[in-house]
Amino acid sequence: MESKVITEKEKMLAGKAYQASDAELSKERLKAREIVFEFNNLAPKFIKQRKELLKRLFGKTEKMFYVEPPFRCDYGYNIEIGHNFYANFNLVILDCAKVSIGNNVFIAPNVAIYTAGHPIHPHLRNQEYEWAQPITIGDNVWIGGNVVINAGIKIGNNVVIGSGSVVTKDIPDNTLAVGNPCKVIREITEEDKDFYYKNIRLGV
Repeated sequence: MESKVITEKEKMLAGKAYQASDAELSKERLKAREIVFEFNNLAPKFIKQRKELLKRLFGKTEKMFYVEPPFRCDYGYNIEIGHNFYANFNLVILDCAKVSIGNNVFIAPNVAIYTAGHPIHPHLRNQEYEWAQPITIGDNVWIGGNVVINAGIKIGNNVVIGSGSVVTKDIPDNTLAVGNPCKVIREITEEDKDFYYKNIRLGV
C-alpha cells in the first residue's frame, strides 16, 4: 500500500516545515492578493462592498466588523474574527497558520500579526523553508499601535497591549502588557473602570 504524499499546504497547516514557493500555495496567495487589492482600492464610500470582500477572504466573520484599508494578508482563509471587530490602518496578518480573534477586539494602526517563522540557520532558510504556528487573541482585547505579535502566541481575554510592543510570550487574562519584549506590568481591575467613569462624569 502506497503512503500518501503530504502536500506543502498540509505541512503548513500542520505546523511542519514547508516550502512557500509551492505552486498550490503560490496560487492561493495570488488569489488572496487579488481580493486584497480590490479591497484596498475601492473608494471610501464603498463600505458594504469592502465588507463583502472580506467575507469572501476570511475563514470566519461575524455580522459586525470593520477593517480600515490598507490591509494585507497571505491567504485569508486562516483568519477568523469575532463580533464587533475593528482594525485601523495598515493591519498585516501573515496567516500561514490559523489566526483566531475573539469578540470586541480593537486593533490600532500599523499592527503586524505573524504566524510565519524561518529557520535560523541559512542552509535551510536559503532553500525557502519556513514554518507557521497559530495565534489566538481572546475577547475584549485592545492592541495598541505598532504592535508585533509573533508566531504561536496566545493573548487572553480582557487584555491591553501597549503601543510599540513586541509580543514573544503568551499574555494572561485581565492584564496590561507593554514593551519589547512585551511583559505584563499589572492586572486590569474594577478600579480602572471607576477611574474612567469618574473622568466622564466630571467632563475630563
